[in-house]
Amino acid sequence: MAILIKFKKHPQLYEMLFIAGYLLINNTIHATSILMEAKRHAKEIPFPIWQPFLWEYSSALSLLMLLPFLLLFLNKVPLTWQLIKKNAIWHLIGSIVFSIMHISLMVLFRKIFYLSQNLHYEFGEMPTEFFYEYRKDAWAYLFFIIIIYCFRFVVSRMIGEAQPIIDGEDNSKSQKIERLLVKKLGKEFIIKITDIEWLESSGNYVNLHIKDRIYPTRSTLTNFVEQFSEQDFFRTHRSYGVNLNAVESITPLPSGDAEIKLISGKILNLSRRYRDEFKARLS
Repeated sequence: MAILIKFKKHPQLYEMLFIAGYLLINNTIHATSILMEAKRHAKEIPFPIWQPFLWEYSSALSLLMLLPFLLLFLNKVPLTWQLIKKNAIWHLIGSIVFSIMHISLMVLFRKIFYLSQNLHYEFGEMPTEFFYEYRKDAWAYLFFIIIIYCFRFVVSRMIGEAQPIIDGEDNSKSQKIERLLVKKLGKEFIIKITDIEWLESSGNYVNLHIKDRIYPTRSTLTNFVEQFSEQDFFRTHRSYGVNLNAVESITPLPSGDAEIKLISGKILNLSRRYRDEFKARLS
């Protein structure tokens, strides 16, 4: 249960940790395979033992550094079934940029380490070497997207990602949404928007807090508050929002900020940026 709570609070962090773990295992296997093949064909390995690990880990580190940008790009240009034809060309361009950045970082790391050993590193002849690397990078780009979507699907079923329930066929943004559908471990149940006490920003998710339960929904805090502002939701901080009906009291602080106490006993920060408008909304 504790692990699931952490998933709910920081889903993108665990996406990155999952892929980082995969890269560590995968590239370690590749490095040891190079050593085993070299040993199989010669009595002595014709290069320092550290070299295959440098080659593989410099590649893995470069990919990991580019992962946040890939996640951001994927959120801006999703590859869902409805948008795959429209956005495929953007991801083709993205894969080329991804490969150029990966190669640049990888070569930089290798050159720095080789220089520390008083050695010279040669990447290879261009553009032949680029096309050789691009084949692998394009597959890695696609593979990461598949892993990310599969990971999100599994996690959403484990922790119960909340999605709006639209009445009828009208799915316009102007329609008032009063309930959210949560799918969790093969079960479906409904939560009411009015039951949500406070909101917590977590990257491209908003964690919805109802008593001691947390329900992540794929949205930004800004978009969620705008969508449900007429249902008494208000932003109180860059990372928090609150249901005005759940507020018990406000305590001013010497800094100009304030603390909000909810009926449940939860204490939230009220930034001075939102303080005056918040009090106006309450009144």
